[in-house]
Formats: sequence, C-alpha cells, structure tokens
Amino acid sequence: MKTHGRPPITPPPWRTILRKFLYIVAFLIVLAIAVLFVLRIYAEELTEMALVPDVEFVEQDPLEANAYQDPAMWFSRPGKGVNDPARWQPAFSEELSTQPPPSGPADSGDTPDFAVFFVHPTSFLENDAWNAPLDHEESQTRARLMVRGMASAFNRASEIWAPRYRQATYGTFLTDSPEAGRALDAAYADIEQAFDFFIDSVPEGTPIVLAGHSQGGYHVVRLLTEKLKGTPLMERLAVAYPIGMPISLETDLPALGLPACASGQQAGCVASWASFAEPADPGQYLRLYNETPGIDGESRTDTPILCVNPLTGSLDGSADAERNLGTLVPEGDLSNGELVAGAVPARCDPESGILLIGDPPELGQYVLPGNNYHVYDIPLFWRNLQADVVNRVRAWQPAQPS
Repeated sequence: MKTHGRPPITPPPWRTILRKFLYIVAFLIVLAIAVLFVLRIYAEELTEMALVPDVEFVEQDPLEANAYQDPAMWFSRPGKGVNDPARWQPAFSEELSTQPPPSGPADSGDTPDFAVFFVHPTSFLENDAWNAPLDHEESQTRARLMVRGMASAFNRASEIWAPRYRQATYGTFLTDSPEAGRALDAAYADIEQAFDFFIDSVPEGTPIVLAGHSQGGYHVVRLLTEKLKGTPLMERLAVAYPIGMPISLETDLPALGLPACASGQQAGCVASWASFAEPADPGQYLRLYNETPGIDGESRTDTPILCVNPLTGSLDGSADAERNLGTLVPEGDLSNGELVAGAVPARCDPESGILLIGDPPELGQYVLPGNNYHVYDIPLFWRNLQADVVNRVRAWQPAQPS
C-alpha cells in the first residue's frame, strides 16, 4: 500500500497497552473458569490428595497405665476451675436475636447431678502423620476451642470430662485404606483408657451422658458397642449424642443397644444429626456413608439415616426458627461468641436423612462444600442441646429404683 509520502499511522501507545491488558484479563477469566470447573468436577479427589496422608502408618505406643490420672491429659474435668473451657457460658445477643432470651428448665436451680464424657472432633489436619502427637500445639489449641464451643452446651452437668487423645487425622475419614482403620483404632485406645478412668472417678449411681462430634461421635459409638452394651453401665446412661456421625437405622442402631430418641422427654436413647443449609449437596457425605459397612457388617447403601431434630428432641419432623432457643454465633477465631435466639430452623429430610437448616446462616469461614455445616452441628442448636440433656436426665431419674 502506498502512503503518498505520508508516514504510516501507528496507534497510540495506550491503545496497544489496553489491548494487551484485555487479552490478559480474558486469559485469566478463561483460566479461572477452567480452575473452577476442575475444582467442581474433582473437588473430592483434590481434597483427598491434600488431606489423606501418603506416609506409612506408625504404630502408637500405649499410654502409661495411669496416664489419665494426670489433669494435664484432660481439657475438661472436675477441678479445672476457671481454666475449664467446657464451663464457658456465652451471653445472648439482644441486637441479633429475633426473640427475647428464653428461660426454662436449663436455667432453673434444680438440675440433677449427671456426668458427661465428651470426645472432641478432629482438630489435626496434617497429612504427614496418621495420628496427632499430643504435643502438636496447633491441633491442641484448636481442640481446646472446640471443647469451648461444643462441650460447653453440657455445662449444666455436675461433671464434664473431655480427654486429650492421639486423634486420627482428618484425612482418615476420606479413605478406606487399612492405615485409616489402624489410625482410628489407635485413637480409640486412648479414648477407652480415658473412659475407664472417668467411670472409676464418677460417683456410683450418677447418671452418665456420652457425647462427641464427628470423630468424637465415632468413638462414642464404639464405646456404646464395646464398653456399655450388655453391661450394668448401660443402665446408667441417660443419653448418647454421637453428633455428626451418620447412623443407619437398619445396620447400626440395633447394634448400639439403644433406641433412637423418639421424643424430647425420652431417656436411654441415641440422638444425632448432620446439618446442611439449602440448597444442600450431601453427595460426598452420602457417598462415604454408603461405602462404609454398618456395625453389623452389612451394607449401609440407601438405608435410612438417624435424624433427631435438635429443636424438638424428636425423631424426624421439622421446627421453625422460633423454636431455636439460641444459636452460638462464633467470632472469626472461634475464641468467643454470642447466642442468637430464633435464628435457624431445622427439618429432617426424609429422603437423605440430613438435617436441613434453611438459608445459609452467617456463622464463619468453616462451612464445607455443599452447604455442609458439619463444623457447626452443635453451635447451631447450642441452647436447645443445653436444655435437651437436662430434660433427658430428668426423664432418666424416675425410671431408676430409689
């Protein structure tokens, strides 16, 4: 092309820069879409890669026979005083609550004596070991916060015992490898030893409550089947709360030796739930449930899951948010929080067995994929659980010989 003596026209430098910038932005958008697509399709696989240990299992040496005589082996136990995280009592938030702070049985002075054995959930997230060392500072700090936010719901008890133990790492629950089973066995050995000391320490005749969340719920189930079923201890059990652990009504519950809690005034029963906001995607939760055999060794695939509604204390059913006496809304670092009344409803889904809590509440950064509120199973219904355990201990007492 001839220019007839005129110099060629070149675009201003800023136009070239802008065009290159837009190319980069477009590339990053496409890259982000691709990453999100991969994460969406392979989220479970990537999670397993990040959290499941790829190291050999190391057999845990047994604790000393008198290990749990040491108060330092307990997050909570009688005698801890103001340093006991399970004795924390959060205040009500008058600004956020949709109804006045409630009063009721859990606030009265005639609460009967009872002792709680609480097993904290998984706080060890590393993939370089199958079991947490007791001197792993980060996991121990996190576990103490969990005891503060969860075991505190049982603070009307005369005694609360929450042991430290060499818990299995989080990735244990994402694989069916033999190492995962051995890690859970090692953790349970500590729990069993702590439970024996608990029973020896609690006054004879005092009703007991077993409670735990997630991995803690797993160990509660094993205590029921291996330490209580068929023994006089079962007669002292007012209620068991293996919260966050899916329990099959067909392959698990009959093996526990206890019925499901059908009403809020029933004692000697089992209560559990798994919380999801809507729209819920419990795919991974149900996959792990279906792939794991029941306690009786039979397949749990598509068998109904136990769901006790924490707002009513009864099997299945639904309840509006007005029935929620107080949700524990934590601060960002989980070190503190306030109770908010009337914040969250609850409805047992008859198809999946999960507990639906309506629109996603703002509780913090630890919501799992699929609107899974597993971390908040107890805080969501903190005040109702506080009242529920007292009601069940009261129901236990009249059934006992004087």
